[in-house]
Amino acid sequence: MNNANTLNTSNASVSPRYIDIQGVAQSFKTKKGPFCALKDINLTVAKGEFVALIGHSGCGKSTLLNLIAGLSMPTQGVLLCANREIAGPGPERAVVFQNHSLLPWLTCFENVYLAVERVFAATENKAQLKARTHAALAMVGLTPAAQKRPGEISGGMKQRVGIARALSMEPQVLLLDEPFGALDALTRAKLQDELLQIVANTRSTVLMVTHDVDEAVLLSDRIVMMTNGPSATIGEVLSVDLARPRNRVALAASVPYQQYRKAVLDFLYTRQAHVEKMA
Repeated sequence: MNNANTLNTSNASVSPRYIDIQGVAQSFKTKKGPFCALKDINLTVAKGEFVALIGHSGCGKSTLLNLIAGLSMPTQGVLLCANREIAGPGPERAVVFQNHSLLPWLTCFENVYLAVERVFAATENKAQLKARTHAALAMVGLTPAAQKRPGEISGGMKQRVGIARALSMEPQVLLLDEPFGALDALTRAKLQDELLQIVANTRSTVLMVTHDVDEAVLLSDRIVMMTNGPSATIGEVLSVDLARPRNRVALAASVPYQQYRKAVLDFLYTRQAHVEKMA
């Protein structure tokens, strides 16, 4: 990379290891035979780190996130969280999808309460469970909408409910699969800023799938850039050394910010130029 003196790019491990992905591969059975989605994935994530996964469609970003969530098991290799093998979903790893997946017949409060009840019902009474639910909604600024149903609120507010539901479980790891991808630009920017503040307050470890280069640079400590699929792997890891808290307006004129942005664009559109295959 031409600006290697300014930008820190490395495939080296981050210490201490909180999430540890060792030699992971993932294949799927298809009518045409096995399809290799991921191969040779090796990555460590430190506790409290914000990592963005970026790459072209079909590069296995969401597949990797699902493996970390425990929603699927790898064909090869092992994934660890806090030195324990990931063998399925767990409350210490909460997922927020692009589709908010709210139950339409329940209020915002009730949608969040379901998650709280599942995790804490064995050790806390109803008053404590309700207090947790209210606190989670307050964290994302949704206290006034607590008794509204999903059909009565905007898309951005629905995503906030999804984030509140995930945070209500007090997860150690927050997994975000393009949570703002379906939102308009202004709403997306507002929620990005809110996410920066929430993560600063909760100190959660975050892995976020995104297609948005500016989002990746603004939010993350490191950007994991994936090669094109099939048999996608980690092509490069870019460390984003920008001071926190981050302000999008100030960063817009920042030379380092523009250099990080250019580095990601160069990887995606020069070294990993994506050619759509005709069916």
